[in-house]
Amino acid sequence: MRRKADQQQAQRGSRLKKAVRADSWLLVPVLLLVASGLVMVGSSSVAIAESHGVSTYYYLLRHFIYILLGVLLASTFRVIPVAFLERISRPLMWLSALVLLLVFIPGVGHSVNGSARWITLGFANFQVVEAVKIMVILYMAGYLVRKADMVKIRFFDTLKPLMLAAMLTGILLMQPDMGSAAVITAIVGGMVWLAGAAWRHIFVLGALSLPVFGFAAMEPYRLRRIVSFMNPWEDPFGGGFQLTQALIAVGRGEVFGVGLGASIQKLFYLPEAHTDFIFAVLAEEFGLVGVIFILSMFMLLVARIMIIGLMAHRAEKPFAGNVAYGIGLWIGLQALVSMGVNLGVLPTKGLTLPLISSGGSSVLMTFLALGIVFRIRYELDRDAPLKIARVPNTAGVRR
Repeated sequence: MRRKADQQQAQRGSRLKKAVRADSWLLVPVLLLVASGLVMVGSSSVAIAESHGVSTYYYLLRHFIYILLGVLLASTFRVIPVAFLERISRPLMWLSALVLLLVFIPGVGHSVNGSARWITLGFANFQVVEAVKIMVILYMAGYLVRKADMVKIRFFDTLKPLMLAAMLTGILLMQPDMGSAAVITAIVGGMVWLAGAAWRHIFVLGALSLPVFGFAAMEPYRLRRIVSFMNPWEDPFGGGFQLTQALIAVGRGEVFGVGLGASIQKLFYLPEAHTDFIFAVLAEEFGLVGVIFILSMFMLLVARIMIIGLMAHRAEKPFAGNVAYGIGLWIGLQALVSMGVNLGVLPTKGLTLPLISSGGSSVLMTFLALGIVFRIRYELDRDAPLKIARVPNTAGVRR
């Protein structure tokens, strides 16, 4: 008996050690994407730093500092129990609406290029929609647990979270930030669909949302972007300037690229070369090989996050599973839109490429979200021996 107890204790100890170790399938793509981001921010921001009269490596150093802060934030959320996040999830949707409204308060909000998307924290500006994305994911995860059965059969329970998403969309369109509004709407819709909502309900709600975004697209500057997207070479020095320069950068890269640091488009031709259009610079310097590598890393990262969500559901942890699904959808959709804009597949949107683009708010919140995913994975490994211990041993039972 004692020997058997010692063996069980040793097995439990080995499983707990496994839980402490990070998921390599999750960690490796994160590290490779972060390293690629450091290289590309350093390469693409030199000319911009010189034009702003700051140190040559100002933006690289700034990006590195935000990565360190992001790692600290991820480490903090790595030790916060998922059960605590579930307890605080219920009011987060309304809190996210209040946070978005802060940008309109004089003295608190900060505008850049006519867009009111930031709040002033004294030492830096913070883009609040990045935090709102996580709030929405946590709220939706809790809602889908509370309404697990109703969402599958009742149209109103499917409609309710999308009505709240529409409220956030309205606030974001006032800022204006149509790109983030589309991403949040897609995250909410995707989470509801993964929760098992009826196809007909999803189709109806998707059809209802199209006129809203269609009406928003009729704003003069958005309409110019769409028209220039259809044929950017018609006005290459006006509305189609960003897209034509991005396409030139991608075309120059060919298969193997022109080499690290040899990009010409980043030298005052391509706007926002270190943020929104960093993927075009990467395509120019590393070519098709670099593009495939980044695409592969994002595919691996998102696939692993979604697998962790599936594992959580199978372990009867629906809230954790829904959170992982939401984070996977967020990172995957934003990366897809950002790369699509750089490659001329989608109209121009002001969205950064997660883990790669320079930008404090995006970097911090992406690391925070990944910290939550690592916590979910840790709890799955930690609780696995407990679940096994609860299964009765009936091997020796006589019939």
